Amino acid sequence: MRFLPVNLDALLVELDDLPQTLALLAALQAEPLPGVLELVPAARTILVRFRPSAVSAQALATAIAGRRLDRAAERAGTLVEIAVDYRGEDLDAVAHLLGASREEVIAWHTGSEYTVAFTGFAPGFAYLSGGDPRLVVPRRKTPRTQVPAGSVALAGDFSAVYPQQSPGGWQLIGITATPMWDLARPVPALLQPGFRVRFVDATGRPALPRSSAPAAAPTVAGDGPALEIVRPGLQALFQDLGRHGQAGQGVSASGALDQGALRAANRLAGNAPGMAALEIVDGGFALRSQGDTVLAVAGAEGPLTRTDATGRRWPLPRHAAFALADGDLLEIGAPEAGLRTYLAVRGGFDVAPVLGSCATDTLARVGPEPLRAGDRLAVRPTVQGVVGAPELPPALPTLHETVVLDVVPGPRTDWFTDEAIALFAAQTWSVTPQSNRVGLRLAGAQPLARSRHDELPSEGTALGAVQVPASGQPVLFLADHPLTGGYPVIAAVAPHHLDLAGQIPIGARIRFNPIRAFAPIEP
Repeated sequence: MRFLPVNLDALLVELDDLPQTLALLAALQAEPLPGVLELVPAARTILVRFRPSAVSAQALATAIAGRRLDRAAERAGTLVEIAVDYRGEDLDAVAHLLGASREEVIAWHTGSEYTVAFTGFAPGFAYLSGGDPRLVVPRRKTPRTQVPAGSVALAGDFSAVYPQQSPGGWQLIGITATPMWDLARPVPALLQPGFRVRFVDATGRPALPRSSAPAAAPTVAGDGPALEIVRPGLQALFQDLGRHGQAGQGVSASGALDQGALRAANRLAGNAPGMAALEIVDGGFALRSQGDTVLAVAGAEGPLTRTDATGRRWPLPRHAAFALADGDLLEIGAPEAGLRTYLAVRGGFDVAPVLGSCATDTLARVGPEPLRAGDRLAVRPTVQGVVGAPELPPALPTLHETVVLDVVPGPRTDWFTDEAIALFAAQTWSVTPQSNRVGLRLAGAQPLARSRHDELPSEGTALGAVQVPASGQPVLFLADHPLTGGYPVIAAVAPHHLDLAGQIPIGARIRFNPIRAFAPIEP
């Protein structure tokens, strides 16, 4: 085993192959280690998230290194059969790569039983191993921007089914009408680690209609107080502290990008710190109170205005609770510092959780829908707590200064040249308009050059990871990032700067500050 740093609260265990990875995963699941919060297995790595107050990275590496790798991963009794129409766009190209006919490729794909090795990339996306050993093909040189939902695909020695329309670089050999992800099911992901899978040739047969449950919507207000959305601005979402523990279904935690601001808004409103609040991007937002309500706003700095039913206007304080009377209009202007505003209402929003959380994951499309003009948000009755005292907000980034983010080098720092490693910290990076809750896309005068150009098997990615695609221009992963990725991660933003990263506006400048040198962890 090789142990690589990921962050102050995560490490990556690298093994020789998938069987070793699954054996170690089985050992760690059979006898869990104290302080370990989550395991994210991949092709030949396991991402281990842990609680630093309970265990150190070195102690964890020592404990894991002592585990035997002869425990066989147990295969579940569940067998899932998936009917496939084998007329995929890349079927002929795959046949050519393998020196085979279309019919032989289909026979190989349907003639062997697969096992769900691990999940990632998207909710319900399962990496299937154990198929015919002749079916080994590379990813496409140029990924598609959109792959249709239900596409059956190959990459390396894995097979998979895309649960929803998304970008992707796998070779498409067919399509299925069987939904991989459906929130109407008790367990939304059809394929779970350990399940057996067999593909059945259904080419030319009528496809069954796909079923899919819509994302949860806010509860429409009845007779109690409510907030009506007048203008949602650029984006307004429900967020809380995230849906943790769903990695087995390929679902990341998501949640508020500035969790300190979310907690502050709730605290000021008299709520429990982790209750759902509104995350509002870049101002331009307005709501009207129906009934008397008490609200609090934290996060980005900018104008906050109240207009009563007679048309009188006056400013309101941020980082303090305030009352709205029936018919009052609240407007949130463009931020002067920071990017995201968090709005909490006393009692909390009456919104239904999805998989235990009200967070909206924009990549996975899990959770409540983004808010639209005309939405009426019910407010729950106040049951406990008192309105908090005004708070002094933290300093937030602006367009006029360079934001310095502490980073922990690893796990793939050694995939880059020495010059690139030095450039990563010395160069200033600009936040491009293509940035969102998935990640900040950065642009620098000089791209980062790699010392290794072989393909990196998919491996777990952590919140704050700085992944470097072939362009050499980094992407800083935020809360809605995919669980696994196939580009090397040069470093990760330290936990104490994650909230700051979530407040960096488009066009701002970033500089990375490595807080230690890269080195594998010695058990």
